[in-house]
Amino acid sequence: MSDATFELYEDDAGDYRWRLVHDNGNIIADSGEGYASPQKAEQGIDSVKENAPGAAVERHL
Repeated sequence: MSDATFELYEDDAGDYRWRLVHDNGNIIADSGEGYASPQKAEQGIDSVKENAPGAAVERHL
């Protein structure tokens, strides 16, 4: 079971965004951009789920 949930919401500008929220309330990640429809925002969520499950970490220190 996951300790995080994707939330889909409408921002003040009327765009749709997503954020990944840990059970403790901390925002882990967000869409970084607004989408024109909830369906497009959900496609963004699906893309993250599909393309980044084992993403490498690059250090730019």
